[in-house]
Amino acid sequence: MRIRATVAALSGALALSALAVPAAQADAQGTVNLDRPSAAERFGTSSAKTGFNAQALPVVSNVTVNSGKALVFGTTTVRTFTVSLTASHPSGIQDAYIDLWHGTNAESDVDGYLPPNEEVADCTATSATTSNCKLTITAAPGLNGDAVGDLYANALAGTWHVSAYVWSNDGEVYENDFYKAHKVQRQSKLTVNAAPEPVVKGKAITVTGNLSRADWQTGKYVGLSGQSVGLQFRKAGTTTYTSVKGIKSTTGGALKTTVTASTDGYHRFSYAGISSTAAVSATGDYVDVR
Repeated sequence: MRIRATVAALSGALALSALAVPAAQADAQGTVNLDRPSAAERFGTSSAKTGFNAQALPVVSNVTVNSGKALVFGTTTVRTFTVSLTASHPSGIQDAYIDLWHGTNAESDVDGYLPPNEEVADCTATSATTSNCKLTITAAPGLNGDAVGDLYANALAGTWHVSAYVWSNDGEVYENDFYKAHKVQRQSKLTVNAAPEPVVKGKAITVTGNLSRADWQTGKYVGLSGQSVGLQFRKAGTTTYTSVKGIKSTTGGALKTTVTASTDGYHRFSYAGISSTAAVSATGDYVDVR
């Protein structure tokens, strides 16, 4: 089974650069066909062998991507992260494979694919039957040199599927293209400015800022409007921020609100994030209250 996916409507430099993608093929209409290997192709077997009952297959657990943390990419971020799993089988474990893919159907609709760097997993046996296996994956947003990057479109931000394959020493293959899900997100930025500084106790402090996120297609950060953002305060001499109020970002990601000056401390905005966009908190801005 070779999985082919179509990325529609690539045009201009993006479509031309698709010609240089090693893991893809561009057709006459400028579309990009992404290929993912089947278990048989990955492990070099004639077919993806399965047993007659579940007990014959390797048992897979602890599939982990990036230590369980979301993968966050800015406009130029090149990130290499570890993926790992634990597998067991009476005959022992020969090899393992993990990738991340984006789409709705592993056989016919894959518009994003993050494969491992290694041809063979690094599997360490913990017993005669069980091994811990790991690989690494490298990914980048936007245009990667003169080729289409791994994260070439903003629409790829959000939930990705995690595939896990395992090959036992006696040739049994476990294959699951929907083992779990993992977040791949656009990096966000948040600024804050509290004024005036200093301020008289009881007077108003105006707190302004901006919320933006990485645009993988343009290579710039763009304002993010209509998002819930919290204003927080940390009293001087303490380490914990407390919530003051919630506001919404407006056009271009603009933020603005007022509070009454009561004591010296740090004001900041904090954003919880959404499926496609990472959480972020601004560095607190200190105001001296007199």
